[in-house]
Amino acid sequence: MAIGTKELATTQLDTFEDQRLVEELRKAKEELFNLRFQSATGQLDSHGRIRAVKRDIARLYTVIRERELGIRATPAPVETAKAKKSKAKKSDAASEVAEKEEAQ
Repeated sequence: MAIGTKELATTQLDTFEDQRLVEELRKAKEELFNLRFQSATGQLDSHGRIRAVKRDIARLYTVIRERELGIRATPAPVETAKAKKSKAKKSDAASEVAEKEEAQ
Protein backbone atom coordinates (compact mmCIF):
# COMPACT_ATOMS: atom_id res chain seq x y z
CA MET A 1 0.00 0.00 0.00
CA ALA A 2 1.37 3.34 -0.99
CA ILE A 3 1.08 6.26 1.34
CA GLY A 4 -0.59 9.34 -0.08
CA THR A 5 -2.93 7.55 -2.44
CA LYS A 6 -6.60 6.81 -2.55
CA GLU A 7 -5.77 3.18 -1.73
CA LEU A 8 -5.65 4.21 1.93
CA ALA A 9 -9.43 4.26 2.38
CA THR A 10 -11.20 4.06 5.71
CA THR A 11 -12.77 0.75 4.72
CA GLN A 12 -9.29 -0.70 4.26
CA LEU A 13 -8.08 0.85 7.53
CA ASP A 14 -10.88 -0.98 9.36
CA THR A 15 -9.11 -4.26 8.67
CA PHE A 16 -5.78 -3.10 10.15
CA GLU A 17 -4.81 -3.91 13.71
CA ASP A 18 -3.81 -1.08 16.06
CA GLN A 19 -0.09 -1.74 15.72
CA ARG A 20 -0.30 -1.61 11.93
CA LEU A 21 -2.17 1.70 12.08
CA VAL A 22 0.55 3.17 14.27
CA GLU A 23 3.21 1.86 11.89
CA GLU A 24 1.42 3.36 8.86
CA LEU A 25 1.15 6.66 10.74
CA ARG A 26 4.88 6.62 11.46
CA LYS A 27 5.64 5.95 7.78
CA ALA A 28 3.33 8.74 6.64
CA LYS A 29 4.91 11.25 9.04
CA GLU A 30 8.36 10.24 7.84
CA GLU A 31 7.30 10.70 4.23
CA LEU A 32 5.81 14.11 5.00
CA PHE A 33 9.07 15.16 6.64
CA ASN A 34 11.02 14.07 3.57
CA LEU A 35 8.60 15.86 1.23
CA ARG A 36 8.88 19.08 3.24
CA PHE A 37 12.66 18.81 3.14
CA GLN A 38 12.58 18.32 -0.63
CA SER A 39 10.27 21.32 -0.96
CA ALA A 40 12.61 23.52 1.07
CA THR A 41 15.60 22.54 -1.05
CA GLY A 42 13.71 22.94 -4.34
CA GLN A 43 13.86 19.25 -5.28
CA LEU A 44 10.14 18.46 -4.96
CA ASP A 45 8.46 17.50 -8.22
CA SER A 46 4.86 17.03 -7.08
CA HIS A 47 3.47 19.49 -4.55
CA GLY A 48 0.14 17.65 -4.52
CA ARG A 49 1.86 14.75 -2.84
CA ILE A 50 2.25 16.78 0.38
CA ARG A 51 -1.50 17.36 0.49
CA ALA A 52 -2.25 13.67 -0.09
CA VAL A 53 0.11 12.58 2.70
CA LYS A 54 -1.38 15.12 5.11
CA ARG A 55 -4.82 13.74 4.39
CA ASP A 56 -3.61 10.20 4.99
CA ILE A 57 -2.17 11.25 8.34
CA ALA A 58 -5.49 12.85 9.30
CA ARG A 59 -7.37 9.74 8.19
CA LEU A 60 -5.12 7.52 10.31
CA TYR A 61 -5.51 9.76 13.36
CA THR A 62 -9.28 9.69 12.91
CA VAL A 63 -9.47 5.90 12.78
CA ILE A 64 -7.20 5.54 15.81
CA ARG A 65 -9.25 8.03 17.83
CA GLU A 66 -12.56 6.46 16.82
CA ARG A 67 -11.28 3.11 18.05
CA GLU A 68 -10.26 4.67 21.37
CA LEU A 69 -13.74 6.12 21.80
CA GLY A 70 -15.45 2.90 20.74
CA ILE A 71 -17.07 4.44 17.69
CA ARG A 72 -15.25 2.17 15.27
CA ALA A 73 -14.82 -1.54 15.95
CA THR A 74 -11.36 -3.00 16.38
CA PRO A 75 -10.77 -6.06 14.18
CA ALA A 76 -10.57 -9.41 15.91
CA PRO A 77 -6.98 -10.59 16.32
CA VAL A 78 -5.98 -13.29 13.88
CA GLU A 79 -4.31 -16.29 15.48
CA THR A 80 -1.16 -17.42 13.77
CA ALA A 81 0.15 -20.97 13.64
CA LYS A 82 2.74 -20.18 16.33
CA ALA A 83 0.10 -18.81 18.69
CA LYS A 84 -2.07 -21.87 18.19
CA LYS A 85 0.86 -24.20 18.85
CA SER A 86 1.93 -22.34 21.98
CA LYS A 87 -1.62 -22.40 23.31
CA ALA A 88 -1.80 -26.12 22.61
CA LYS A 89 1.48 -26.67 24.46
CA LYS A 90 0.25 -24.64 27.43
CA SER A 91 -3.02 -26.57 27.60
CA ASP A 92 -1.13 -29.88 27.35
CA ALA A 93 1.16 -28.84 30.18
CA ALA A 94 -1.80 -27.71 32.28
CA SER A 95 -3.62 -31.00 31.72
CA GLU A 96 -0.51 -32.97 32.72
CA VAL A 97 -0.25 -30.98 35.96
CA ALA A 98 -3.94 -31.55 36.66
CA GLU A 99 -3.57 -35.30 36.06
CA LYS A 100 -0.60 -35.47 38.45
CA GLU A 101 -2.59 -33.63 41.13
CA GLU A 102 -5.54 -35.98 40.70
CA ALA A 103 -3.26 -39.03 40.99
CA GLN A 104 -1.92 -37.82 44.35
